[in-house]
Amino acid sequence: MSVFSFMALLFSTSVMLSSPSGDTYNAELSNITALSGSCVQIPCTYNVSDFEDKLIRAQRIFGIWLKTTHEMAGLIFNSNPPIIKGLSHIEMVGNLSRRECTTVFYNVTKNHSDVYYLRVQMEPDIFRATFMTPVNVTVLDVPNPPELNDVDEVMEGTTVSLRCSAEAPCPKKPPTLSWSYIPTSANITTQIQEKPDKTQSVISTMTFNASYTDHKKNISCTVTYPTHISKDTTVENTITLQVLFFPKETHIKLEPNASVSAGTNVTLTCKSKANPSYDMNYTWYKRGEQKLLAFGEKMSFNVSKINEGCYFCRAENKYGAQTSEDIQLIVEAGFIVESSDTFIPLVAGCVGGALAFLLFFLLAMILYKKRKQRTQASNKPVVGEADLSDQDQNKDEPVSSIYMNNAFVSSEQPEMTNDESDTIHYGEINFSTIQTKNHTERSSGQEIIYAEVCHQGKKMNQD
Repeated sequence: MSVFSFMALLFSTSVMLSSPSGDTYNAELSNITALSGSCVQIPCTYNVSDFEDKLIRAQRIFGIWLKTTHEMAGLIFNSNPPIIKGLSHIEMVGNLSRRECTTVFYNVTKNHSDVYYLRVQMEPDIFRATFMTPVNVTVLDVPNPPELNDVDEVMEGTTVSLRCSAEAPCPKKPPTLSWSYIPTSANITTQIQEKPDKTQSVISTMTFNASYTDHKKNISCTVTYPTHISKDTTVENTITLQVLFFPKETHIKLEPNASVSAGTNVTLTCKSKANPSYDMNYTWYKRGEQKLLAFGEKMSFNVSKINEGCYFCRAENKYGAQTSEDIQLIVEAGFIVESSDTFIPLVAGCVGGALAFLLFFLLAMILYKKRKQRTQASNKPVVGEADLSDQDQNKDEPVSSIYMNNAFVSSEQPEMTNDESDTIHYGEINFSTIQTKNHTERSSGQEIIYAEVCHQGKKMNQD
């Protein structure tokens, strides 16, 4: 039972009370729960024996409310003349001439939690009585959440009706109700309704056709109470919608996503939404073939040319089944791709790679030829002069030139025949006492080295 149920427990005076004059009377009052900072309306009706006759004879009729006690010392309100004590405002909205005594207390606080007694007087001295069954008013700082009817599992396509109700202790400023999740097909109606105990409540009803997109959606009903002492007070209640439906959005996921070379394992996964999903069955097929390929959510195989084709899966639960769209596998040049959209970029990548390799090969050939030319240039003959004189020798001494080719100098001396040793004699050089002076000249882009050989008092023999 909500805080603002006004305790649907109705306290009626079952024992007819008697006034000193022998009249009988009773009042119907409800125990009420109110919100601090707001107002509270106390539903009230009463009855007095021979009421119509008394009403005709009475010159005036008025109502009185007493707090805590049924004695006049507890007076907080008198309708005529107007008297208000302990509250900012009290209004008797009921018509006493019609046996109605409904009253509104405004800006109540927790200090106003108490019992209150109704007293009715008809003057001059026709009827005066205090009704001995009081109304119990309880004022709270925080209201309870609204009542939101929960629903069991619903089948997709069926009509769902959610009802949210919140008590309206202050009908002049009723609370507002709102929904956190509203399905696309929803229709919402809101109204203020009077209950059998004369208290009022605000009721909002949302009706919609259940869809699989509503499954596991949290639906909240929020109630906002306006108050005078602080900002508005908000409370809510939430339920989770459970929708039963056959497989939806069935599709295939290919792993890996990128192109892979032939011989690599490929995994196809069948994805689907369904409730219940714990008893799902998955089957795999290849377009153009009658046989069943595999059972289960996933299917894996090693890629080869025979795997080319279109694949599809079927997902099924106890409420129905759905087949996925085809996914095409193309094995091209040792690669597997997912549809032609992937194959075109793959071919472009292969062509680009081949062109890059060709460019690299041409560059390598050019560098190789340049290096070979530099090697051949370094092997050309070089002429040198060796200065065999000491540092103190006169520079005017006879000088002989020796021609040599650096590229053919070898550490091994060629063997000579006896005839050659007798016939040719170039000279004897003592390298222990001479130094060599090197001169370098450049001619026609070639480097020539001369060495001067100097000796004392001797000339080299020539044939």
